Amino acid sequence: MEMKIFLISFILTSLLLSLLYIPTHLTIPTISTISNRNSTFVGDPYPVTFAYLISSAKGETERLKRAILALYHPANYYLIHVDRDASEKEHREVARFVSSVAAFGRFKNVWIVGKSNLVTYRGPTMLANTLHGVSILLRVAKWDWFINLSASDYPLVTQDDLIHGFSDLPRDLNFIQHSSHLGWKFNKRGKPIIIDPALDSLNKSNLWWVIKQRPLPTAFKLYTGSAWTILSRSFAEYSIMGWDNLPRTLLLYYTNFISSPEGYFQTLICNSHNYINTTLNHDLHFITWDSPPKQHPRSLGLKDYRKMVQSNRPFARKFKNDDPILARIDTDLLKRPKGGFSHGGWCAEEDERYGVLKTGPGAKRLRALLSKLVASQNLRRQCR
Repeated sequence: MEMKIFLISFILTSLLLSLLYIPTHLTIPTISTISNRNSTFVGDPYPVTFAYLISSAKGETERLKRAILALYHPANYYLIHVDRDASEKEHREVARFVSSVAAFGRFKNVWIVGKSNLVTYRGPTMLANTLHGVSILLRVAKWDWFINLSASDYPLVTQDDLIHGFSDLPRDLNFIQHSSHLGWKFNKRGKPIIIDPALDSLNKSNLWWVIKQRPLPTAFKLYTGSAWTILSRSFAEYSIMGWDNLPRTLLLYYTNFISSPEGYFQTLICNSHNYINTTLNHDLHFITWDSPPKQHPRSLGLKDYRKMVQSNRPFARKFKNDDPILARIDTDLLKRPKGGFSHGGWCAEEDERYGVLKTGPGAKRLRALLSKLVASQNLRRQCR
């Protein structure tokens, strides 16, 4: 019985690893057009750049389009993943939308994963999809930080504010909310063995639970935290290409781990001697949770607006499609007209200029949060 479980686990782990090395299929534009993206634009370079992976599930097309417009900036790079479980109509609509926005074609920095993955909530396929997105973005562009978001996320600051806020930070910092105090998760997450059928199936189905459990690991210490992270390029490269065996060892372990996206990057960075001192215990998201054990974020509404702003965080989740709170965020925080982009120097009607930042109150709020997080005493208190 144990040998059977081992063989099943080994086969599925091999499939998970193969997902990370699927040939990069991108649409709009092709890879050959990327190298000269800004060759025709005059202006100073932006101080920092971000690479976004924005993932959309079945039925989230309209939320995805709104989020992309709110997040867009010519300095950054955007990789869109639409779940393979979504209808062909949804895939075509996302492709049509990306092709129809003139700025996307002008700056050539928005792509769609052409060969999408089947992603199961709480399964390792979500982690595999994130690592797949990291590997694509590392290949096609130069950037400073990687950010993973879903279609139900939304920004609380403009991209000019975000770029300005990060411009003075060390480029090796990673924003990964983490804790070694797993509590109930030791027994409910660390010991069970699961198998995600999405690794080898064309159809989405529930996770499989193996009857036999496993002991907690002794070769490394487990950490848990938020699935939403901001990773430095250096740590992103280490996660994909790892010059020691820790990233691969942990990937093998987390293949059969429930909610692996909430543990992989936390455990990797906190067990790495090279990166343990580069992590900040924060995911830069405003999230409110349901009743204990806080496994599901509550949908945000107008009653949450004041707390969102006062949190100084640049992102929030989750939002229902076209909820009135999104219109208020657009009007008050992003200065974003309906169907348009968030306020920024690159798209201002007056004195439009590539490389110029026009920040607002969000930049000040974000700077206050980041200054607090990077204080020396906070950096020394990570990975406990």
